[in-house]
Amino acid sequence: MGHCPRHSLGTGSSTTPGTVLAQVPASSEVVKATSREDSQCCVDPLSAMEQEDAIRQELGSLHGIPLYKSFIEGWPQVKAFQARPDDLLISTYPKSGTTWLSEIMDMIYHNGDVEKCRRDAIYNRVPFLELKVSKSLCGVDQLENTPSPRLVKTHLPVQLLPTSFWEKDCKIIYMARNPKDVVISYYYFHQMAKIHHDPGTKAEFLENFMAGKVPYGSWYDHVRGWWEKKREKKILYLFYEDMKKDPRQEVQKILQFLGKELSERTVESILHHTSFQEMKKNPAANYETMLPTLMDHSISPFLRKGISGDWKNHFTVAQNERFDQHYQELMAGSDLCFQMEL
Repeated sequence: MGHCPRHSLGTGSSTTPGTVLAQVPASSEVVKATSREDSQCCVDPLSAMEQEDAIRQELGSLHGIPLYKSFIEGWPQVKAFQARPDDLLISTYPKSGTTWLSEIMDMIYHNGDVEKCRRDAIYNRVPFLELKVSKSLCGVDQLENTPSPRLVKTHLPVQLLPTSFWEKDCKIIYMARNPKDVVISYYYFHQMAKIHHDPGTKAEFLENFMAGKVPYGSWYDHVRGWWEKKREKKILYLFYEDMKKDPRQEVQKILQFLGKELSERTVESILHHTSFQEMKKNPAANYETMLPTLMDHSISPFLRKGISGDWKNHFTVAQNERFDQHYQELMAGSDLCFQMEL
């Protein structure tokens, strides 16, 4: 179901498991451990200095898509990745509710058992397919050591998804978010997540976003590519704004897609546990277990606001008008529509 921008672009006077950067242990005890044998994660912690050196990256190009250079170096391994028939892929453009959807899916897979979903950080429970920051930080390696059924996270545009996901007919859930909120969230994420280069001013970042000169490229190409693919493949296409408006309805859509039934009480537990307020204070979901050299929550929390329409607090009138025109041009001819605010 889409939402038409003609009715909801917003013309007021003023205006993201996301991208996972690296896996670090979810507790101080594990941080101190010399072995990772008992952990799902494939990572041995790097020293703060090594992490700082390893992660700040300029963008390279992967088949025309701007991407972190270390991810590009790891691409052959990602391209050759062997999906399993019972894998479920969670796909999003960055900052589009990835961690939220990942937490919901992990809760569904564990029948609403909150304690099981606190077993590890979300970036270990739902490994990030194309992650490659160093020899120790590798999504493919982590996934190969994850028992089935696996939840897999990606931000890849549809044309770059490893072919094994199509060959094995894996179920895929894609969640899209309106671009105005995405760009603001992505800007703050660039500031706090240390893999990114300096985003510059908000105005500069907005220009780069509109031009597709940010990690994972054009938001427009990404959401449209996956939207068009769902006509031929087993893809459930969700909208962040629908999830905000009526999470119960969207969870029921997911359950129907999975062919799974849960009691009303279990669904209530999932909705409560995955509310923004609960996730924000949950170390297994809010990325606070990341070292400050990877994510600096003092600059901006990973789970920042979790609302629709925050762009109105940031866009100028001129920026909003220009963005609306640009949006209409690039979305012309598509029946994919977004709500810019609730």
